[in-house]
Amino acid sequence: MARRAALWRQRGELSRSPELIGHRGAPRERPENTLASFLRALDLGADAVELDVHATRDGVVVVHHDFVPRAESSVGALKSRPIAELTAAELGTFRVGDEPIPTLAAVLEALGSRATVYVEIKGRDIEEAVIETIVSAPSATRVAVHSFDHRAVVRARAIRPGIATGVLSASYLIDPGNALRAAQARDYWQEGSMIDETLVDAVHSAKGRVIAWTVNEPEHARRLASLGVDGICTDVLQIVGPALASMS
Repeated sequence: MARRAALWRQRGELSRSPELIGHRGAPRERPENTLASFLRALDLGADAVELDVHATRDGVVVVHHDFVPRAESSVGALKSRPIAELTAAELGTFRVGDEPIPTLAAVLEALGSRATVYVEIKGRDIEEAVIETIVSAPSATRVAVHSFDHRAVVRARAIRPGIATGVLSASYLIDPGNALRAAQARDYWQEGSMIDETLVDAVHSAKGRVIAWTVNEPEHARRLASLGVDGICTDVLQIVGPALASMS
């Protein structure tokens, strides 16, 4: 596949680098999963951002990685309580550094059509709230959902059949194409060190896209690009972006 990708580039059949995706925004420069981080990712040339979502007790979809906020609250009694047990107002007392934990709706509004937004479903049984939030946003056509819980992806597609979806993997599956087909997903999110020619070829043969995560070394990013991956998710857009650009 690497040789095939190189030939395609020589013939002009691969006209651009892989999609450059900011992992939780630009986390080396701004607090991760905050509006400041996502906006900084755009400044650094990201084509897309990846983020994580949960839902509060009153059904508001919010952007944060951990089930229990990894943040400081002005109300001591709220510390160590899971997001699912907090109301949106209670969660509003938390800060990640100096930044509030944003709602998904606020992030989609702020980014508009400037970037694709990849939404990783972390919270349990929140697909309906996530899809409702996405559909209500003007930039919904540039939003996709994915999850380590492939059942969540199936449920999301059942709610909104037209939405783009993906499955996450931190292991090397014998048949990644089958995982895509079982979830009716488009994107195969694979941990970057486990991507090789065979995997890329298998996913492309299943008419899927390979997105590598989380790739922070320029040589690794260039190697993955030479294999023909479709997207690279990184913490260091300012390093990986130029590395990919140097290949064109």
